Amino acid sequence: MKYYRLHIDSKGSKNIYNKITKVLGIKPFEDEEEKKSDDFYSLWTYSFDEKEEDPYYDFINNFLDIIEPKFAELEKIGILKNDISFWMIYEYEKQCGMEFHPQEMKRLGESGIVLCIDCFEENAI
Repeated sequence: MKYYRLHIDSKGSKNIYNKITKVLGIKPFEDEEEKKSDDFYSLWTYSFDEKEEDPYYDFINNFLDIIEPKFAELEKIGILKNDISFWMIYEYEKQCGMEFHPQEMKRLGESGIVLCIDCFEENAI
């Protein structure tokens, strides 16, 4: 299983959190338990989960397609590129392997967005 996350630091502000949602035009992932947390509005998250049998999800290009056209609008509400990160959380069995294409790495590098990868063994959490 792979979990892809687009994280944006919403500065602990419900107002900024809601503005990010409006600017991007997509609904963030909102876990009901996390909504009860005092720091719920500190991180805006868009989520996509991929099962082993699912077709490949090109999360880097898909996430860039979401945010690149909106960089100027995000900056107007106080969100800078260093407030944004892409996460790939990889649940593996026996071996963790991945590859990235040069074109998507180039595009990601030019965008200035941080890529984070976290791997854990299946059933470890």
